[in-house]
Amino acid sequence: MQSIDISSTYHDILSQIRTAEATYGRLPNSVQLLAVSKKQPIEKIRQLADCGHHAFGESYVQEAIEKINQLSDRSLTWHFIGPIQSNKTKLIAEHFSWVHSVDRLKIAQRLNQQRPESLPRLNICIQVNVSLEPTKSGFLPDELLPAVEKIRQLPHLVIRGLMVIPAPAEQFVVQRQQFKHAHDLLKQLQTIVPDADTLSMGMSADLEAAIAEHSTCVRIGTALFGHR
Repeated sequence: MQSIDISSTYHDILSQIRTAEATYGRLPNSVQLLAVSKKQPIEKIRQLADCGHHAFGESYVQEAIEKINQLSDRSLTWHFIGPIQSNKTKLIAEHFSWVHSVDRLKIAQRLNQQRPESLPRLNICIQVNVSLEPTKSGFLPDELLPAVEKIRQLPHLVIRGLMVIPAPAEQFVVQRQQFKHAHDLLKQLQTIVPDADTLSMGMSADLEAAIAEHSTCVRIGTALFGHR
């Protein structure tokens, strides 16, 4: 397989993000690129870090901890973005700065209980099932605010916003409709948590629609690193 030029793909994706910001009236540099590095080798992560990038998303706990330890010489920020098993919450609470995939109250409670006192409060995004898919995890939209009222009482967590993974859609207008729903939910969240500022949504196939509807964090993997 032909090796990928990570510096080139990185700057291409940043250019796409900045162009979309300008096209849809977003403030410059208001959208963060989260590099999804799950199943990617350490060498590629180092290459991207050499380009000046610092935010990486992982989905598999043991794999992620190995990377975090091996890359401890770098000033990187680690985001957990995958499904969370109850027996993995302690490791996640101990090693990550952000968790995007808080999909039920029990997980929030366990992360809170297991966050070490020596670390800053854990930044979390609440995962919402905006497409109402029966097989997808996350709070349903009408469950969000009651859950937030409980989660905001947990002293070792900071609710930063929402994370969504809508049902795949090829049509741009449909992509935007789903992301608009998520932005509307964020505005509801902000009535309770005014400082919530994060909308984690958008991947390679729907990056533009997500930015059009106020995403603040797009999660990009294969388009950045190449196939695993």
